[in-house]
Amino acid sequence: MSPPVPPDAILIEGARQNNLKNLSLRLPLNRLIVVTGVSGSGKSSLAFDTLYAEGQRRYLETFSPYARQFLDRQDRPQVDRIEGIPPAIAIDQVNPVRTSRSTVGTMTELTDHLKLLYARAARLYCRGCSEPVQRDSPEGICQQLLESWADEAPRAVITFPVTVPENFTEAEVLGLLAQQGYDRIHGRDGPTLHVIQDRLRLVRDNRGRLAEALEASMRVGHGRVDVHLPEVEGGTWLAFSRDLHCPRCDIHYRDPTPNLFSFNSPLGACETCRGFGRVIGIDPGLVVPDEGKSLREGAVKPWQTESYAECQQDLLEYARRRGIRVDTAWRDLTPEERRWVLEGEPDWVDWDRSWPGVWYGVRRFFEWLEGKSYKMHIRVLLSKYRSYTECPACHGARLKPEALLWRLGSTHEARQGLDIHALCQLPIHRCREFMYALRLPQQLARATDLLLREIRTRLDYLVEVGLGYLTLDRQSRTLSGGEVSRINLTTALGSSLTSTLFVLDEPSIGLHPRDMDRIVTMLRRLKEAGNSLVVVEHDPQVMRAADLILDMGPGPGDRGGEVVFFGTPQEILEAGDSLTGLYLAGERRVSHEPPPRPGLPTPAPQGRARPQPQRGGRGLPPASPGVRHGGVRLGQIQPDPGGALPRPAQTPGPAHRGAGGTRQPRRLGAPRGRGHGGPIGHRQILPRQPGHLCRCLGRHPQTAGR
Repeated sequence: MSPPVPPDAILIEGARQNNLKNLSLRLPLNRLIVVTGVSGSGKSSLAFDTLYAEGQRRYLETFSPYARQFLDRQDRPQVDRIEGIPPAIAIDQVNPVRTSRSTVGTMTELTDHLKLLYARAARLYCRGCSEPVQRDSPEGICQQLLESWADEAPRAVITFPVTVPENFTEAEVLGLLAQQGYDRIHGRDGPTLHVIQDRLRLVRDNRGRLAEALEASMRVGHGRVDVHLPEVEGGTWLAFSRDLHCPRCDIHYRDPTPNLFSFNSPLGACETCRGFGRVIGIDPGLVVPDEGKSLREGAVKPWQTESYAECQQDLLEYARRRGIRVDTAWRDLTPEERRWVLEGEPDWVDWDRSWPGVWYGVRRFFEWLEGKSYKMHIRVLLSKYRSYTECPACHGARLKPEALLWRLGSTHEARQGLDIHALCQLPIHRCREFMYALRLPQQLARATDLLLREIRTRLDYLVEVGLGYLTLDRQSRTLSGGEVSRINLTTALGSSLTSTLFVLDEPSIGLHPRDMDRIVTMLRRLKEAGNSLVVVEHDPQVMRAADLILDMGPGPGDRGGEVVFFGTPQEILEAGDSLTGLYLAGERRVSHEPPPRPGLPTPAPQGRARPQPQRGGRGLPPASPGVRHGGVRLGQIQPDPGGALPRPAQTPGPAHRGAGGTRQPRRLGAPRGRGHGGPIGHRQILPRQPGHLCRCLGRHPQTAGR
């Protein structure tokens, strides 16, 4: 029977995954353990292929058989026994994201929190007049009127609008209103009647009467009420509404929901690009690749072929009729002239009714080609001028226009606040400053306090790991492996997981040494939350901050797979058999000088003769005639007159025969190809074997002596 496993440790017995050699280890829980060693020594085999694989496999076995059928099957690692392992999460440098719908905001779950914040605390601005749109109540309207006009005590007329339906006449509507006691009409605005509810002075003594009139008007007027002040200079008209309705523009808005602010939801995604922010279509930059050409010189590229030369003639003819300049470079044309060429004339209806007589433009030309895309050569032609361009409806915001009308806070650049797309376009460090400076009304501040704290905490984590330069709308597939690893680390911190095994693969990749303390701080926070960390790392700062260091080795491949050292950072400094310990202790150092190049003569001090290379030395062929090297017989190595490199003497080979069959030495530097006569200059013939000797000079071996 196996011995009992301590509750505070992971027991591994007989690990043989990949090159591991029957390892047996006891890894304490709630510790920061750094696994290090030479490349290929078995670090990843132990950390990822054994620990993470078994922890993930056991966690998935807790699911029901129905749920497991949708998950990948996890193979058991080659190990005799693993006990005491918690559920595992791997944070590696691989970026598995390939879809455009994943962004930094969705990876960190900040987008989900921002959706809730905008649905609860954002303010609506009308798309017609850009004025705030809010819900009004009789008490709020009464308070606003008395605070603004009580000192002047003007006369006010309280009215409500009634729209005459199409199946009713105005007389019938007036009769129905008279039956309810409303027989006075203040005015008419098309099919809308403004019915008078009450007339009174705006004084504090009439507060009760004013509130009663406003409440009755909202009840009969379906939530809308108007206040007319005829005695005020110019006559003031104030409109109020109980719903999200702009009384000035008569535009109704629906209540916001979190999905309205999500481009991954049909409720919020732009209907044109479906939430991608880009559409595939004709790219004007491909249609007019050379802006230095004029229309007459062929600026519109697809019309410069014999098949579509008639379109070029149409362009010149209609440009002459409309006064469009055809001898001016495309870049010097006005935006209106360019739009005329590309979009055509607005009077266009269709080909049957508009052509000839109305200019169709480049866009309608390609629309006509789309109807013939069943032909292969048409599809090939269309593909040459297609590319992904910004969505014309949302301009890259991915959201419906209604979602961009809701704004939060205010900045110096945007007095009316920022919509969710503008906020996600800010660098994360500026987004963090915006969130800390955000001030909400008291009732909203209490309702969103927990939400705001979570958003600020996650933004703090991203800035602390050195990702403050990213934006929340940055696509995940464009991130580097180190950035993905650090984002996953902040996500783990934000999720408040406990009793979990985190396996990380070099989280310090991409960080400057002065920023390494940020990663160490994040790892310690994760450990203090009650988690265990196994980190594959080579950075000395992370090693010194670890609780335990596991040094794998002693060599790569078959010479690895063993535990060289397992202990504290202080103990590894005294271990003489650990190569990592020798470097950490300073007994060994990494040389920054480049290694000597084989065959390259060592430069001698000034004033002394340079030593000649030895025959048959490393990297150089032996100096014996008859040995062919690089297509040329090499003779004795002779000193180079230029003093740069040793130069072999040339012995004529079979390739240098004259017309009479006798050997004629080809002139050094003479060209080999046809049509090139005359000497180029004397050049050296270098051996091919020491190719790095030429590469270190930045030259090709065949031309190194030029």
